[in-house]
Amino acid sequence: MEGERIKMIPEIDDLEFDILNCLYFVEPFDKILEEVSYPPNVVADALKTLIHKKMVSVMKWEEESGDYKRSFIYDTDNMRAFSYLATKEGLLAHNSR
Repeated sequence: MEGERIKMIPEIDDLEFDILNCLYFVEPFDKILEEVSYPPNVVADALKTLIHKKMVSVMKWEEESGDYKRSFIYDTDNMRAFSYLATKEGLLAHNSR
């Protein structure tokens, strides 16, 4: 159909699927590790890939507001300092599998 853009849903591997499965709600890195059976460095790399693909948002707890806020910067060497949440794109990829 003319003028209609079809957006392709990116494919995800099994580990990325498992990580997204954990992130329907904001979760810390350690909770993700409890849910998936991979070493921390492998999970961290997959999570960084999902962040790069815009399938996961990095979340930081703000004491002032008493809530999580999206963080556009994060320390890739200290993934435990942040929490994570699947984005709309991540949920679509997870649910299309």
